[in-house]
Amino acid sequence: MKLQLSLYARKLPNVAGAFKGTSDPFAVVTKIVVEGGGQPKVLGKTEVIKNTLNPDWVKTFTFDYELGTPVKCAVQIFDEVRKGDNKSMGSAVFEIGELLGAKGNTKAKKMKKSGTIFARVEKYRGQGTLRLGMKGVKLKNREGFMKKSDPFFELLRKVNGPSGTMWDAVYRSKHVPNNLSPVWGEATIDLGVLCNGDQSQPILVRVYDHEGDGKHDLMGEFETSVDGLVRAKGGRALIIKRKGKDSGQIFVTRADVAGVENLTERAAAMSVSGGSNAPSTANAPSAAAAFVPGAVAGAAAATGAAAATGAFVPSSVPPSAPTAFVPGAVAGAAATGAYAHSSAPPPVASGKPTFFDYVSGGCQLNLSIAIDFTGSNGDPRRPGTLHYMNPDGSLNDYEKAITAVEGILSKYDYDQKYPVYGFGAKYGGVVRHCFQVGPSSEVDGINGIIQAYRGVFRTGLIMSGPTVFEEVIHTVAARAHSAQESAKQKGEQAYSILLILTDGAVTDVHRTAATINQVSNAPLSIVIIGVGNADFSAMQFLDDAHQPGSHDIAQFVQFNRHSHNSQSLTAATLDEIPDQLTGFFTRHGIMPLAAKRMAEEEIPVGVEEEVDLSLDFGSDGEIAVGSGGYYAPSARW
Repeated sequence: MKLQLSLYARKLPNVAGAFKGTSDPFAVVTKIVVEGGGQPKVLGKTEVIKNTLNPDWVKTFTFDYELGTPVKCAVQIFDEVRKGDNKSMGSAVFEIGELLGAKGNTKAKKMKKSGTIFARVEKYRGQGTLRLGMKGVKLKNREGFMKKSDPFFELLRKVNGPSGTMWDAVYRSKHVPNNLSPVWGEATIDLGVLCNGDQSQPILVRVYDHEGDGKHDLMGEFETSVDGLVRAKGGRALIIKRKGKDSGQIFVTRADVAGVENLTERAAAMSVSGGSNAPSTANAPSAAAAFVPGAVAGAAAATGAAAATGAFVPSSVPPSAPTAFVPGAVAGAAATGAYAHSSAPPPVASGKPTFFDYVSGGCQLNLSIAIDFTGSNGDPRRPGTLHYMNPDGSLNDYEKAITAVEGILSKYDYDQKYPVYGFGAKYGGVVRHCFQVGPSSEVDGINGIIQAYRGVFRTGLIMSGPTVFEEVIHTVAARAHSAQESAKQKGEQAYSILLILTDGAVTDVHRTAATINQVSNAPLSIVIIGVGNADFSAMQFLDDAHQPGSHDIAQFVQFNRHSHNSQSLTAATLDEIPDQLTGFFTRHGIMPLAAKRMAEEEIPVGVEEEVDLSLDFGSDGEIAVGSGGYYAPSARW
């Protein structure tokens, strides 16, 4: 997907020097890369804003992004010095995945000296360009006696804010000195930036009197659209108003749209709530049981099945529904339910919602993890076996895979609480194909996952076999359906991902494929990572075995093919999830929720991340990376 990055800053340090006024800040954005992962690249610089420590830059930066491939951008702010070297005002690094997963797709970083940089990402909707020329006539003077205003104009687009709609500046012209009938230079403006490609979308034109101290005086404004500007070309005047009174006229001398095929046809956006097209809960599966090590027998009768087992039991599931198996808990938690296909008709919607649209609207990604504890993994006390816990704290391959995938998906999960399951081990002489790993039904963050995994070997577990996924798949499919239903009741959206880690092929690949097809209408993606050196050729069958009428929700990846690089693993592992997520929601007529802009005081402020990066400013205006621009991959890999 293609994204665009916008920036602003607050309370920057004034580095202009004594008796030299206020700094003139601009920002340079550089895409930095992991060591050995290519060359860092300068994406560009913002415009310079004179005499301010609180700049709102209108320049945006576009780049490509894929889920699973970390992208970091360094933002360096400078005070422009016309005769000499630009002065650094501070810097910060933003991880694009974190911006995507943040509320409002916005985050802030406090810089070391002082000041805060705010960064926001949006989907870039390349829909052609607008070539615009305008002039003012008899604008009302905002200066005093014997002086005339220095007019410039801004174009603002409408966005959703925390308290409703708000206007966001996306273009700013140069000012025309001492002139009440200014003719501004023609500009070429990206329609994706100006109006998300929708030429009927409202835009605001504001005219200001330029002031040297940066506190520009509003001369007047009017609301229109790209279509409105095109219709006004060469014709009637557009009246600007200030405080409800006429304050001048604007004439459109040029308004030409290029790069759009059907200029006169506009697709009507259809608003679809979950409504009658949402998946029905009537045939949803009962939550299958995951055995919970260490649970007290008989606790279910006292506190309820969910409390006794730590298993997730959605409110729509009757109390008798099987729950996650807990060693020592009441027996009889082995049954699984079928996840029925929804009978909802396919949606009729215009446009093609994307993964970005859903996560921007707040769709939460819920990760569940299932780990293979069959005997073929080897004795975990012996070095070289797959579950071996190295005394030096280094990660085994199971832990590496979990850490890499969680590191990406955690950015889209606000609470970062994860259910962890195991399969293929005996408790009390009975082979359990779905048991709870850890002391509770959900653990906190990556540290909670690793601690739960390492602690399971102290619960009386006996590694056994065979390798069976079906019970885990049914359990998580039921959980996924319940999570989305619960989210819908709150006006939200949720999608689940099951990460299965195994050291070998499943015992019955055809039965497993049938189970995946059976749950393929759930809001769920299944990612299977093969760990170790076994023959995984049969596992590829699961990736390709969806039947007519079902949907492809499974992906198989062999760890050893990507063990050299965590980014390679996550890119391969998460490659299909965006299309699977959008496929589920659009099949059921569930459109993305509206993205909302956060109020400035609500945006979480992080700490500056050090980056070794120096830039060379050429005399021709070009900026290049002088040195640095790399970051080290996670030390835990």
